[in-house]
Amino acid sequence: MAKAGQVIKCKAAVAWEQKKPLSIEEVFSTFIKHHDFMRVIVKSITHTGKRLKFRSFPLVLGHEAAGVVESVGPEIHHTLYRPYTLYRPSYPIVIPLFLPFCGKCDRCQSSKTNFLLPDTSLAKVADAPLGKVCLLGTGYGAAINSGKCALFGLGAVGMAAIIGCKNAMAKTIIGVDTNPQKFEKARLFGATECISPNNGSKSIQEVLVEKTTGGVDVALECVGKPDVMIAALESTAEACGTCVIAGRMETETMSVPVIKILMGRTLKGTYFGGWKSVLGVPKIVDDYMSKKLKLDEFITHTQPLNEINTAFNPLENGERCRHLCLSVLVDFFISMCLFVDPSNPRVS
Repeated sequence: MAKAGQVIKCKAAVAWEQKKPLSIEEVFSTFIKHHDFMRVIVKSITHTGKRLKFRSFPLVLGHEAAGVVESVGPEIHHTLYRPYTLYRPSYPIVIPLFLPFCGKCDRCQSSKTNFLLPDTSLAKVADAPLGKVCLLGTGYGAAINSGKCALFGLGAVGMAAIIGCKNAMAKTIIGVDTNPQKFEKARLFGATECISPNNGSKSIQEVLVEKTTGGVDVALECVGKPDVMIAALESTAEACGTCVIAGRMETETMSVPVIKILMGRTLKGTYFGGWKSVLGVPKIVDDYMSKKLKLDEFITHTQPLNEINTAFNPLENGERCRHLCLSVLVDFFISMCLFVDPSNPRVS
């Protein structure tokens, strides 16, 4: 098969240190016999790449992307591989997923969890626009069948959660963010009302409890800050409210008054929106292709790979929802979980 057994020259944005600019490098990757090798066409810029603290460097970041399978190792038995043409990509279009799915282990077969054992992390999807479906690496769907919902943080995760609430037939969907400029887009996605926590003398949780006559059924925290998590929890109804943590954080801790849980509230987290990764993403792509799911509205800016470092600041400042990095015009390959071994450098 194409490139099998060869050393493949790739172009990638390499992180050499924590919180340092990425360097566009030529990376040489030996084809691994029990892996797929995919060509990434579009990458979505997210907060996660800047916030997470990695243990080893150098490495190549990128957990929200879309592309095509370039090669398949001899030990791979699925049918992902087909030829690729630069300007007319043929099947299969794939989305790399940070939650793998083997389909065999207890966790894959359980309906109670989407935490899975590693095996494969590529979801084969319909012939869809790569620049749109690359956004689905984060997942949506944390809200299920709730009457009154509040979303804390109106970035891409919060906007996706609004869609999940709307699809779950929530009657009241309240978006909460310090940036009022995001409210118009939140309403476009399905928010029934938007509130800034900076307005008024009362705390945001007090405002929400009063507005919903006792608190919301579900509050989703999509920021990743402990104080926002506490506010989200306290905005839920006693005895039956659920607070779902969807904001990504690495080292932060939170202190929760026991009485808040004792009174019947539930505090839980969600990863990938609760979807089974390889099974769920193709269904979401189908929803997008049938116009049941909005994705185009998430994209606020695009730019080429060699300008990737300029894409982070507007995202951190909350000026953009999702920022795409396009690599169509360069030979940009990236193997899943491609780590460069410092003891055997392959970066030129």
